[in-house]
Amino acid sequence: MTTELLEERGNSPPPVDDAVGAEASDTRQFVTFIAGGEVFAVDMAPVQEIIRVPGVVRVPLAPHTLDGLANLRGKVLPIISLRRIFGFSEVEYDEATRAVVIDIGQPLGFVVDRVASVVGVDAGKIEDVESIQGTVKTELLSGLIKDVGGHAMIMVLDFAKLIAQEFADIAALAKRRAGLGAGPGLSGEPRDEEEETSDELQLVSFEVAGQEYAMDIKDVQEIVQVPELIVHVPRSESHVLGVMTLRNRLLPLVSLRRMFDLPIRDADERSRIVVVALGSASVGVVTDTVNEVLRVPRNEVDAIPPLLAREGNLADITDICRLQGGKRLVSIISAGNLFGHAAIKEALNTVDTLQDDDEQRVATLDDDAVDDDEQVVVFHLGKEEFGVPIESVQEIVRVPEELTHVPKAPPFVEGVINLRGAVLPVIDLRRRLGLPVLERTDRQRVMVFLIHGARTGFIVDVVTEVLKIHKSAIEPAPRLSGEQANLLARMANLEKQKRMVQLIEPAHLVEGRELADLAGMAA
Repeated sequence: MTTELLEERGNSPPPVDDAVGAEASDTRQFVTFIAGGEVFAVDMAPVQEIIRVPGVVRVPLAPHTLDGLANLRGKVLPIISLRRIFGFSEVEYDEATRAVVIDIGQPLGFVVDRVASVVGVDAGKIEDVESIQGTVKTELLSGLIKDVGGHAMIMVLDFAKLIAQEFADIAALAKRRAGLGAGPGLSGEPRDEEEETSDELQLVSFEVAGQEYAMDIKDVQEIVQVPELIVHVPRSESHVLGVMTLRNRLLPLVSLRRMFDLPIRDADERSRIVVVALGSASVGVVTDTVNEVLRVPRNEVDAIPPLLAREGNLADITDICRLQGGKRLVSIISAGNLFGHAAIKEALNTVDTLQDDDEQRVATLDDDAVDDDEQVVVFHLGKEEFGVPIESVQEIVRVPEELTHVPKAPPFVEGVINLRGAVLPVIDLRRRLGLPVLERTDRQRVMVFLIHGARTGFIVDVVTEVLKIHKSAIEPAPRLSGEQANLLARMANLEKQKRMVQLIEPAHLVEGRELADLAGMAA
């Protein structure tokens, strides 16, 4: 790597030691840097570039030396602390802190306190490491450079050995990278056919003005956040908010508050758009918040009383769910009736008017390419985003005020809940991933998965959306540990949105003896 390359990357190149003759054929070039008060050097050959320390996404189950994953020009880059590797004390990053990007099979960014210079050293002047004693792991050094660049001694780091010792999975990956495929698929466990019974409805519930509504999950294409830009259409009715762009298609947006003549309120960070489809037509319904996915026995669903049934524009609500012994009533909206509503018809006509022939062709291509998208349910643990394949999610329910603690239950189980007469073991996903456990909040949810025949609930901080991700944005996650490589095998790198969503494979959330213990609890 030359200083010109560093300048092209937008980095200030470290000064070259002019006192060293770099023209000799047996001269090797090194980048020197400071970490924990010690001076180190690395051979120039594997150094890809030197960058400021970027923002990172924290990765559960990764080695403690990993700061997290960064997005470097569309590629995922692990960021690793050299101070932690060598057991030096932690310090805050400052203007001098840099990440030296080393590529030995896979690019990795190593955080150093400061980059000093680029030096040229005659190969014959590099000594072995037997002459030094100290806290530094000498097995990670390939030699010593003395009296160069104003430093009495510079330790030459062997990053190949360092990676092999500290990140065994990355080292193994580097050896077989040429033959490595894309990693495990994102698709979840196929659902047990016995679980798919016609005696239950599966609904997506949401709130509007304090009232809870729901729609059949089969009619919900996805759930997305309200965009910053909504194109307002002149002379349209007030319930038609406008149109937004969703994967090269124009999506009309309507307000349920305005359709139901409820008080108007601006969208906020909790507002969500429920994308509803009927045939080839789609419309975005703006709600105050999306709550959960419900599995409701049909005997808890009643048709709306004839006295309350209305014709025309208010015939959208067809049934009422009686949950929690009738204390919680959820109104079910029919997609068929919704698309008959005058507001929806007008919104769809608005899109037809706006779309020209080119946009029509893009929409057709997008329909043909539907298999190129993967649909995931996105949730948060702290600031980090995680996703699971939508087909692996049985349902999403609120966390009860109290979990029942069962004597002699496995230590990883927080407790059990009674979910429609069945015992459901519940695990805190934060604890499962080695993250700090938080106090319960009203935004937390229990996501229910079927893992090798055992239904298990996992508590997450908040469920935010159902997201379609193009397969081209999904890539293998860096292999940082054996457990992480199985559970978090892939990640969605959404560069334009400046987001990275870590994709969890639910089948690996509980394995081995733990799985047998869960099956015993359910029995």
